[in-house]
Amino acid sequence: MPSTVIAAMHYDAASHVLTIVYRGKRGVYHYFEVPPEEYAAFRAATSKGTYLNEIFKPKGYLFERQKASAPG
Repeated sequence: MPSTVIAAMHYDAASHVLTIVYRGKRGVYHYFEVPPEEYAAFRAATSKGTYLNEIFKPKGYLFERQKASAPG
């Protein structure tokens, strides 16, 4: 899944939560109520960044940025 925008992503099919780890200091986001078909289309997209910005984000899924861990 090489992408200049996304470092990693994980989908929890039971809760329909898509977690995206963005490259750089953009952080980790959890997107809620994402249907399995949407995740499958995302995974199959040739360009993850284009899919993210042109198809996924305009659908307006609720999301939450994961808070950074406190330095240990």
